[in-house]
Amino acid sequence: MVALAFDGVEKSFGETRCLHAVSLDIPEGLVTGLLGPNGAGKTTLIRIGMDIIRPDAGSVRLFGSAIAREQLDRIGYLPEERGLYRKVPVIEVLTYFGELKGLTRADARRRGLDWLERVGLPAVAKQRLDALSKGMSQKVQLAVTLMTEPRLAILDEPFSGLDPVNIDLVKGLIQARREAGLTTVLSTHMMDQVEILCDRVAMVHDGHLVLDGDLEEVRQRYSVPELVLRGDGELPAIEGTRVVATKGDKTTLELLDGLPPAEALSRLVNAGARVRSVDPHRASMEEIFLRVVREAA
Repeated sequence: MVALAFDGVEKSFGETRCLHAVSLDIPEGLVTGLLGPNGAGKTTLIRIGMDIIRPDAGSVRLFGSAIAREQLDRIGYLPEERGLYRKVPVIEVLTYFGELKGLTRADARRRGLDWLERVGLPAVAKQRLDALSKGMSQKVQLAVTLMTEPRLAILDEPFSGLDPVNIDLVKGLIQARREAGLTTVLSTHMMDQVEILCDRVAMVHDGHLVLDGDLEEVRQRYSVPELVLRGDGELPAIEGTRVVATKGDKTTLELLDGLPPAEALSRLVNAGARVRSVDPHRASMEEIFLRVVREAA
């Protein structure tokens, strides 16, 4: 099943073309990373997917059909910009947004209090938002977004303003959604979190979809033929390899001319190397991000 499907979507604002025939499927039940540099077109694509703005060409399907008003109530959206009423008590904000999504006032208030517990902020229920720190406000906004357990949640920079403890809390919330079979789109510049949380990644650059696929397959596709070895003493030089870097007991070895990793390891051991561990190099999402942007430029 596909939660959100873009087919040939194009959008311009005046003379500026923001999206060029973007076709992308967001599968249900997974976490999909939506990546790209600032100004790449990610937010425009998100807003088209939520029917906030309309495309100039192409189509969008939500949960298998054309977007309808009642379907939008099953989407939770965390914008990068703060979008809450700052002079209103926190619990009233949560209650109000819960009612907008179809909850009764009593149920919205109950869920609001439950979610303040989940994000570690039960004590701020009666405080105004403008009295909270940036990180606390971000967690309130996350609670607003997720309290109705939306079938699809679109989170734009959800880690903004959070310390490591609260980043870990948000990661847990995203992972819990996956375990419950719910769909999450994660738009972030924190590539380390993409590697931890995402099942798939898609990348937009200058309005073009330049990358789309399973996370591990993408990392494998962009990885160079290298081995990362840890051992005792200096590694002997062997045919078909080149030392790329050495730091402490860790050596990165490039495999030349298609030399298989098993053969390289066999040659090292036969040459007297004392190897304690060996791992194939896998490109990080930060490496891939930089490479794709530079190649596209």
